[in-house]
Amino acid sequence: MRIYAVADIHGSQFRLNIVLDQIAACNPELVVVCGDITQFGPADVATNFLNQIPVDTIVVHGNIDPDNILGGIEESTAENIHLKRVVRGGIDYIGIGGALGSVSPSLSIMVDTEMKPLSVVLDELSVLVTHVPPYKTMDRVFIGHNAGNKDLRVIIDEFHPRLVLCGHIHENPGFKKIGDTMVVNCSMGKHTTGAVIDLNKSIRVKILD
Repeated sequence: MRIYAVADIHGSQFRLNIVLDQIAACNPELVVVCGDITQFGPADVATNFLNQIPVDTIVVHGNIDPDNILGGIEESTAENIHLKRVVRGGIDYIGIGGALGSVSPSLSIMVDTEMKPLSVVLDELSVLVTHVPPYKTMDRVFIGHNAGNKDLRVIIDEFHPRLVLCGHIHENPGFKKIGDTMVVNCSMGKHTTGAVIDLNKSIRVKILD
């Protein structure tokens, strides 16, 4: 499966036009938007932007997206996967959006019509979609310290999802492995425009410029 992943559009139609150009060039089967679609709203910006994406799209919100953005996503052609598990191409995608804060293995995730703890849902074949990256992995800000989420790092170290897609830290797009887990920060930075991931028996990642 070919995935185009991107984060941090921040309400810019100019940035979205770049996203649309990359989608046309890369021809992905799935688009994953890892939050900060808007710049503090409003919800109809999220709806408008997501409706312009011509490919199956799954989304989590970011820390800059206000709570009503979830309604804007629901009104769009994209699928909100915050605190949900969805399946695409036989692969489980689990979403945890927003600023994240404290997160634990007992976090409730909607699976079809049933709530299950993250510890039951997440495994070594899963793709975890977040906004914030894990601690000390593609999370270095311009002043030099690591701004990723420590709880998320613990969860990754324990459950070893196959792939983590995230954004948030504009200064540190790229990819890195934590054990068997590939972490991709697909933020639209100064010189980057998301990532293409070929997810098959192996994982190939290309950060786009």
